[in-house]
Amino acid sequence: MQKRKSVIISLAMLLYGSMAFSQSNDPVVMTVNGKPVLRSEFEYAYRKNNSAGVIDRKSVEEYAELFIDYKLKVEAALAAQLDTLTSFKEEFAGCRDQQIRPSLINDADIEAEARRIYTLTQHQVDSLGGMVKVRHILLGLGQRAPKSTETEVKQRIDSIYKALKAGADFSEMARKYSDDKGSALAGGSLPWLQPGQTLPEFEAQAYRLKKGEMSLPFLSPAGYHIILLEDKSNFLPYDSLRNDILCFIDQRNLRDKLIDDRLNERAQATHTTPAAILEKQRMELEKNDPSLKYLIQEYHDGLLLFEISNRTIWEKAARDEAGLIDYFNHNKKKYRWSSPRYKGVIFHVKEVSDVKKVTKALKKADFEKWGSILEKQFNQNGEIRVKAEKGIFKQGDNAWIDSEIFKHGAPPTPLKDYPFSGVCGKKLKAPKTMSDVRKQVLSDYQEAMERQWIKDLRAKYPVSINQNVLKTIKELY
Repeated sequence: MQKRKSVIISLAMLLYGSMAFSQSNDPVVMTVNGKPVLRSEFEYAYRKNNSAGVIDRKSVEEYAELFIDYKLKVEAALAAQLDTLTSFKEEFAGCRDQQIRPSLINDADIEAEARRIYTLTQHQVDSLGGMVKVRHILLGLGQRAPKSTETEVKQRIDSIYKALKAGADFSEMARKYSDDKGSALAGGSLPWLQPGQTLPEFEAQAYRLKKGEMSLPFLSPAGYHIILLEDKSNFLPYDSLRNDILCFIDQRNLRDKLIDDRLNERAQATHTTPAAILEKQRMELEKNDPSLKYLIQEYHDGLLLFEISNRTIWEKAARDEAGLIDYFNHNKKKYRWSSPRYKGVIFHVKEVSDVKKVTKALKKADFEKWGSILEKQFNQNGEIRVKAEKGIFKQGDNAWIDSEIFKHGAPPTPLKDYPFSGVCGKKLKAPKTMSDVRKQVLSDYQEAMERQWIKDLRAKYPVSINQNVLKTIKELY
């Protein structure tokens, strides 16, 4: 349903277009329920929906009829006061505010926030000792390792330490012995570290050393380490971190926080509400950018179009079981199949005796209830005795049905743990009931309802087209 709403809103946006045209020399091309439609509005919508990539391109006159239908549906939604619903108001406000809120801040505000974050972090890091660049060798040791294992690892780290003190190359020893395989490949080298970024025991040793010094072996929850301090530095310069900070701002949605803060500041300064500030901002933006007005109107009409269509056509048709059946009965010739179908179920069981039991349970029951029967009688309390696939199958849909019913292809390999299979149902040359082709009937029924709805709307609301103006719009093919 959400996907359908997105499509409807997009359609409304396409139909409405984004019109930044001068009102001068912009005559009325049509009037719908007393509301004028300017040529610029219609022409933009026509061009947008009949570009080179559109398959079903329309002439100007053909498109005018579609545009009128769209406008009539919006009028029906307004007449039903759907624009007064709380759900509509909230969703429309969200769509509208997506266009307005970002204008409350600019690039300079984001840059200032990035600088603020950098300065705060810089002060915190430098006040705690700055940053360190180290190499390390780790001999891993589980926290629950027996004493004998700990003694063995301690002896190995001591041996490595003695070799280093005797002149062995730290990088080579790290590559050869370190259990931190990621850094071992780089000779034990770690990226620049800052306070709070690693284990407390590791950090204490690293910040205690002087440049070029090596620690004694020490124990942390990860195991035994030896650290070589290569360099110390204050926090990195702003320019080297700017892009990372900007990504951080986006990832943490800090732009929205900045906007909220700006709204609250303005509201407090003017003794009003954030909503009133947003409305004022909208009006100012629309003065400078008329296309924004139409963009917001697109969201407004798209939401109304979805709601009125859902109430009048989609949901109403889906719930109208009697209407669906009657439509099917009067249009059976439309629902012929090019080949037979099998209306039934293919099932797999653990015990051969269950094949007859399943068949017996389903045979006298309504097809629509088969799924619940299998669940209640065979798959209770977490025990799955039957695996089944129910539906209306044509040849090629299911290998088991192909083999058992259509006598096409070899029987598939039995399912693991469910070696016994059976089918239950009947072969049909044509649909017998509406439910056999429900999806197609529903679609056709909805289309029929929509055609009648549009006919009623055209009878209810006056529509007039200025043909002289319409003829001034150039065809696109």
